[in-house]
This record gives sequence, C-alpha cells and structure tokens, in this order.
Amino acid sequence: MAVYTEVGFAEADALLRRLGLGALTELRGIRSGIENTNYYATTARGQWVVTLFERLSRDELPYYLALMQHLAQHGIPVPAPQADADGGLLHTLAGKPAAVVTRLPGSHRLSPEAPHCAQVGEMLARAHLAVADLPLEQPHLRGLDWWAATVPEVLPFVDAAQAALLQDELAFQRQLAASAAGQALPRGAIHADLFRDNVMFDETAGEDRLCGFFDYYFAGTDTLLFDIAVCLNDWCADLTTAGLDEERALAFMAAYQAVRPLTHAEIRLMPGLLRAAALRFWLSRLRDWHLPRDAALLQPKDPAHFERLLRDRIDNPWHPPATPSS
Repeated sequence: MAVYTEVGFAEADALLRRLGLGALTELRGIRSGIENTNYYATTARGQWVVTLFERLSRDELPYYLALMQHLAQHGIPVPAPQADADGGLLHTLAGKPAAVVTRLPGSHRLSPEAPHCAQVGEMLARAHLAVADLPLEQPHLRGLDWWAATVPEVLPFVDAAQAALLQDELAFQRQLAASAAGQALPRGAIHADLFRDNVMFDETAGEDRLCGFFDYYFAGTDTLLFDIAVCLNDWCADLTTAGLDEERALAFMAAYQAVRPLTHAEIRLMPGLLRAAALRFWLSRLRDWHLPRDAALLQPKDPAHFERLLRDRIDNPWHPPATPSS
C-alpha cells in the first residue's frame, strides 16, 4: 500500500456518492505497503479504504473481492467490499480498477505476545474452514512459479553465497512441491501475507481482542500450510535473530489446531514450508529493494531479515506438536 496514482478529491467523492456511502469529507494517502495505491476516505456514513490496483488485472480482481465478501459473510472480520447499485464490487477511479472497503477498527500489535499469536492462529484456522465452499479458485500469484521467475531477476544484485542459497532453495522447493507428500497437502484459498501489519486488535475491558484481517490482495489457492508458515515466520519470529520464539509458536499452533488439526503430512512438512515462506519474502524484498517502482510514500523494506530467517529455518527445522486427532 503506497501512492502510485494521485486521486483527486472530487473524483473520489463522486465514487463514494455513487456507492451510497455519502459525501467525502477527508481523503488521505496511506504510507505503509508497496503494491497498490491506497487512501483512507471519510464520509458522514463512516470510514473506508479506497484501493487502486497497480499490478493486478481486472480479470484477476473479482476473485479477491469475492473472497473477502465470502469471508465476511462467514463471520471472519475482514474489510467488506462495497457494491454499486448492480452489485458490482470492482469500480474505476483515476483510470484504474478500484475497490472501496470498510475500514477496520483497532491498531497493529507490532511486538506481539503469545495471546496475540493464539488469537491469530484461531482466526486463521476459522478462515481456512470458511473457504471450503468458496466457489472460485485462482492461483497464488506469488507462489512457486513466481519464485522461479524472480530468482534470475535478483541474482545480479547478490553475492555468490546468496546466489547459491537462492538457487539451492528454489531447487529444494521445486522438489518438495512435486513430491507425493507435497501434492497431498490440504489446499484452499489462503491470505498468503498475514503479517503483523495486516491484523488489527482493539483493547476491550483491558484485553486485546483481534478485530480484523485485511489486505487480501496476495491471496490465492495454495497449501493451507504455507499460510500457517507465513504467520509463524512473522508473528513468532525474533526480529533480531530471526529464530522462532517457542512460546509464541506453540500458542499459535495450539489455537490453530483446536479449530483445524493438522494432518500428519502437514506436521512432517512444516520445516520445508517455513523455508518456502522465508524464500518468498526474501525474493519480494530483494526485488523491491533493487528494482523499485516510483511511488509517493513508498518505503522498500530491507531484505536482510528474510535471508537470516531462511538460513535459520534450514539450520533449525521446527515441527509443531501433533494433536490426538492428527
């Protein structure tokens, strides 16, 4: 989320009025993130997030909006896309495909503790169950095919040891994905980017309660275990050493498995998927760091953290505990 496309107040006001959301009173660009143009919009009827899609095509976008609508209808706290009079969720603003969604309350917990991780684990499991009857399917666009295409793009910018690690890990992930065990992993619609800054908490009666997942624009059909691994690598990692914090990881997995127990294959392949999630974000950060796009407010993130994380996951494989039913 950055500002690549400037949006005029009047044209944003016209869109919000057309959606029946009232007259625009404030429009403010959102600084965080790197993929799309985002604005906070305020009207008399509430607060909204206006997103202009910079990379995703009009053919790809209905999946993401339908997924968010589906999750909201199944009780998962996600931004609800706002429809026009014909029920359409995809709009046009400043010549770009756009969406307007509800703005979630609360704030981020960037230094999470075990109770925060447990709530994320429980809600992620609920979301994974909720998409079992989702009628749409779309590939995970930042999955294995994208890794294979991106490794050659970033190799000119890394040293020999880093290049060897990238190439060796890509080969390992290709082998894992093609294996019988990899092919048998449960699949479904995943968030694929559920970092600390994509979850909201609100303090109620002195207790933090999870009140929203957002930014579903990396979602797609992939192994549910990849989604879990992304969360473990962010919510349960030490940001200095990149190692997994055992207390937080166990809290996350206990809460997840209380809702959806992992299969034996998922438990066995967890170390490999933790490596996959580390590779995916190392690659995206390398690409954004060395091959940036112009954008107001854009702040590329240092790739070094995910290199450390990948090396740690290779050196210190981690398996979650089994549950009686798994």
